[in-house]
Amino acid sequence: MRSLLSLIALSLLICGPVRAACVDSVVLVHGNTGSPSDFQATHDLLRQRGYVESQIIAPSWGNGLCAACNDHNGSEEVPVENAIVDALASSCTGKIDVIGHSMGATLAAHVIDRIGASGSVNTFIGIAGAFRGLYTCGIYPYNVANSTCGSQGLSIGSPLLNGLAGRRFGAKMYSFKSYADEINCATGVCIVYGVHTSQIQGETASYTFPYGHYGLLWYTASQQVGLL
Repeated sequence: MRSLLSLIALSLLICGPVRAACVDSVVLVHGNTGSPSDFQATHDLLRQRGYVESQIIAPSWGNGLCAACNDHNGSEEVPVENAIVDALASSCTGKIDVIGHSMGATLAAHVIDRIGASGSVNTFIGIAGAFRGLYTCGIYPYNVANSTCGSQGLSIGSPLLNGLAGRRFGAKMYSFKSYADEINCATGVCIVYGVHTSQIQGETASYTFPYGHYGLLWYTASQQVGLL
């Protein structure tokens, strides 16, 4: 045992301490009333691939007890913006990767666009996002029931979503979608004006999985990390 410890100590003296690999910092943005722990599988796989905790930033945003109270404006933006700014400041590559789930995908996209950070995002992944809107939210400005579905929310044709259409959120943009998504396809229809609502205009690629709304996040960690 002593000889083993001596060898370890000697190797540290010769090679120095193990350093984190220089990779893009990653920002993980949970969905409406979710939490950073929703990304546990992704977080754990990133750690297995050599990322250190300081390279993984997962902000908590929104009112966790009132889904209908949250939109993409004001207090919801602040934690996500701070996370993106902090990730950029600490990233050794000068670039970041952003993965958002559900409303966290559109929120992250909105913040990236608003602060002009798209040129600093290498990879953007939107998982089960509603970039085209939700039929359960109505078509703006009609049948808009609450803040989540309002002008800064996910009603089809909302000013928020119209403002995101055709914008860049990173050099590479990917969407993960499902036709078994019980949230985005709650009316039985996932297609909005001919396109699955989770798809991002101008995306690099879109991937379809057989999972539900949360399974799209929980069961695709290897695919997520593989795209970074």
